[in-house]
Amino acid sequence: MIRSLRLRLAIGASVAIGLVLLVVWYSLSSLFTGYVVGRYRAEMATLVDTVAAQVRVRNDQLVLPREPADPRLSLPAGGRYWQLSRDGGAPIRSRSLWDTVIDIGQASAPRHLGFLEVEGPDGAPVLVYQQSLTLGEGVGARRFAVAAGFSRGELDDALSAFHGQIRLMLLATALVLAGAALLQGALGLAPLARLRERAARVRSGEERDFGSAGPSEVQPLVSEINLLLAERETALAQARARASDLAHGLKTPLTVLAQLAESLPQEQRAIALEQVDLVRQRADRQLQAARMGVERMATTSIASLGNKLVSVLRPVTAERGVAWEIDVDPSISLDVDPADLAECLGNLLDNAARWAQARIRLSAEEDHGRVRIAIGDDGPGVAESDREHVMRRGAHGSAAGPASASGSGLGLAISADIAEAYGAVLSLGQSPLGGLEAALAFDARGRRHRPRDPA
Repeated sequence: MIRSLRLRLAIGASVAIGLVLLVVWYSLSSLFTGYVVGRYRAEMATLVDTVAAQVRVRNDQLVLPREPADPRLSLPAGGRYWQLSRDGGAPIRSRSLWDTVIDIGQASAPRHLGFLEVEGPDGAPVLVYQQSLTLGEGVGARRFAVAAGFSRGELDDALSAFHGQIRLMLLATALVLAGAALLQGALGLAPLARLRERAARVRSGEERDFGSAGPSEVQPLVSEINLLLAERETALAQARARASDLAHGLKTPLTVLAQLAESLPQEQRAIALEQVDLVRQRADRQLQAARMGVERMATTSIASLGNKLVSVLRPVTAERGVAWEIDVDPSISLDVDPADLAECLGNLLDNAARWAQARIRLSAEEDHGRVRIAIGDDGPGVAESDREHVMRRGAHGSAAGPASASGSGLGLAISADIAEAYGAVLSLGQSPLGGLEAALAFDARGRRHRPRDPA
């Protein structure tokens, strides 16, 4: 099945143009052939009448005292011929027939376009028009037949010349009509291209709906899409409200449980607090996943967002004299919600700020349709054998020490989930600065994916 509207229109136009031109070819060919044959028949009928008008009876014989004056009748194989057939005598012929006799009575002779076809004096076919006539009345009436002919090649050449010209004309007409059909298809599908561009702006968050522009034929579809987008906005607001209600609803019970756990014996208190903290972590992860699933898409500048995040974290590392380096092309942007990208990068930058000794570097580059964001530090890093482990919820590397005591171990896992929601990949490696490098690889035009179940 052909899925392309442009190809369907092109095939339909080609078939229609071909059928129309075939009909035109057949009609014009028939009309011109009929016209030319009619002219030759009229000419031959005139020649027959001219010969018949000169017939006389002398000595009881039909004679032709004066022949038609057409010079082609006097030249051997001159292209015009006549013959008078009479009873009881040899036929009288034009000089152009030379020694050829036209056998008018042969019933088996072939016919071409209504003319009898015979062999001419030069061996070429001759088309003959004949007519039986009577001279006088009553008993003395004399019957005779007059045949007039012309070279078949003359008629064929005239028709061939016309058909050659009409072929060129129809070919030119086909090219013009094909160009017009392509132009019509392009103009007709142009509104769909504009709707596609509008859809891209809606997806990126630049527009809220498709508006009311566009041809009347697609307005019902546009209206339905606008209603669908409005319902999506309503569902988005409701999802945010439910997420907020859930967050607030969990805080109080968890706080109460934590306070009650303080009155338990030390061993039981540690277990209870650990379980409360585990519930809080899982709730935060579920809420984070729910938020990623409903946020609007928008185009985010990596350089602008990176500068803002670094400006927030720079004071935290100022006492340790950590230097921040930012190497991001201002033109690089992603179709990622700013809040999602801020949380993803913020977790990675916060992790670097905890472990860095003197330098942290944020860089981004675009290559072959992929955007790679890297955050490296000169801290102790993570052993290669531990890198997969630290990506898990609540996990810490083997080098974790006091700097990680206040951490929940969720930062890398949350960043990985956010990256996965946008079809990106978070990987850990060795930084050129000596410590850990966390790298995010996005498509240059990010597509939204359904986040995985974080449980």
